[in-house]
Amino acid sequence: MDFVQNFPFLSIILSLFSGPLSSVLSGRWAKRVNTAVIVVIGCMSAATLGYVMNTGEAYVYTMGHFPAPWGNEIRVGVLEAAMALFFCVIMFLSMLGGIREREEEIEEGKQNLYYVMVNLLLCSLLALIYTNDLFTAYVFVEINTISACGLIMIRQNGRTIEAATRYMIMSLLGSGLLLLGICFLYDLTGHLLMSNIKEQVGILAATGSYHIPLVVSLGLMSVGLAIKSALYPFHAWLPDAYGYSTLSSAAILSSLVSKGYIFLLIKIFYRVIGFEIVGESKVIHVLFVFGIIGMIMGSLNAIKEDNIRRMIAFSSVAQIGYIYMGFGLGTAEGVIASIYHMVSHSATKSLLFVAASGLTDASGKSPRYRDLTGAAYRNRLAGVAFTVGSLSMVGMPVFSGFISKLLFAQAAIGHRFKMLPTLIALAISVVLNAIYFMKTVIRIYTPVPAGMEISEGRTVPAREQPAKALALICFIVLNLILGLSSEPVIDLIQNGLKMFG
Repeated sequence: MDFVQNFPFLSIILSLFSGPLSSVLSGRWAKRVNTAVIVVIGCMSAATLGYVMNTGEAYVYTMGHFPAPWGNEIRVGVLEAAMALFFCVIMFLSMLGGIREREEEIEEGKQNLYYVMVNLLLCSLLALIYTNDLFTAYVFVEINTISACGLIMIRQNGRTIEAATRYMIMSLLGSGLLLLGICFLYDLTGHLLMSNIKEQVGILAATGSYHIPLVVSLGLMSVGLAIKSALYPFHAWLPDAYGYSTLSSAAILSSLVSKGYIFLLIKIFYRVIGFEIVGESKVIHVLFVFGIIGMIMGSLNAIKEDNIRRMIAFSSVAQIGYIYMGFGLGTAEGVIASIYHMVSHSATKSLLFVAASGLTDASGKSPRYRDLTGAAYRNRLAGVAFTVGSLSMVGMPVFSGFISKLLFAQAAIGHRFKMLPTLIALAISVVLNAIYFMKTVIRIYTPVPAGMEISEGRTVPAREQPAKALALICFIVLNLILGLSSEPVIDLIQNGLKMFG
């Protein structure tokens, strides 16, 4: 075995043990440990990605050298390594952009606890990406839930405590359904390793045995993860969780947490059940319908918002709808479009939250639209960054959002029943996205009228907040790379899916 093959396991262990370590450190040292952990894991993920791309095949890492079904495995392919690297990049930039807000909004004695939660969250995301064991995935789903809840409520104002309570209730409901589905599947197959389950499920499908219990199991797991990833109408916790938590928490939650659950669902479709069996089960039709409804309803709710952060949060509901609509097409092209949109949305949503923070800094900390009038002139870099993110969300060419919408449209072309609903939903969603994002861009670039005063409004030069400025510039560059050089990313996703099953 080559030494680089140990990196995925070492990444999970490193982030896992850095959590307890941070609990006994001061806030300053906990921040340094967290930064170092993210950078080191990012480097190991990049090395793993290069190794797998060079060999051209996935590999299985058996922990403790115990074979199945007694041992636990992680499985590493192109898609897993690329997603781990991407998650590290987004988490690093999100943490970089929110340094000042964390110092201001979190009590000094609790800042180290914040980094405990971030480290455990990174650990759980890596485990969801790499694990080849279904019950291990459930364990880390719960770790992910608890960590995310801690990130929401650590600011400790009334809205965040309420948001954390809502989040916990909905997440536990989703976790319960996921666990029931896993139990049913274990009862049917007698295995917890994904590859072994798929082998037994293939036998059951070929013989026609236990068809209804198998569909029920798939439905429970799909609905459970849909609830946890805030698919409409299971999104009630999301606006307050994203809108009132500290900046880094909002960026990480909106960009990474829901994507970890969705990535696990993709693994269940491909590696546990088999995508052909999933397509025949009709479960994807339900996901398709709710995905389209989410695309429309999320945008309608965003239009009604007068708070820029809650508007961005409701936009996430619509974007999650895109992803599930792609799954609902039931084709490999639809899944590729959904995975690309996961990447595009993660990069863009963090950009929008960090940029919105810069705009509110220049507007007396107020997120209300009235107070944001002319904010792009008071914080020029944040204004440019928010405009880039908005154009990407609308789907303008050059930016990453255009590519994902194009991929969805191409995936729908030729589909017998779903082509027309998909194209209509895409068109309506683009118009609705333009309404609330361009309304905001126009507002921040509208000069303050004579006689109107912005309470505590002030000019915020980029040199005043160098960390946030660097994060914004990196997010803009990342968005342009995804928009202008999308073909290598799409090829990587296609090759990853071929290894995935």
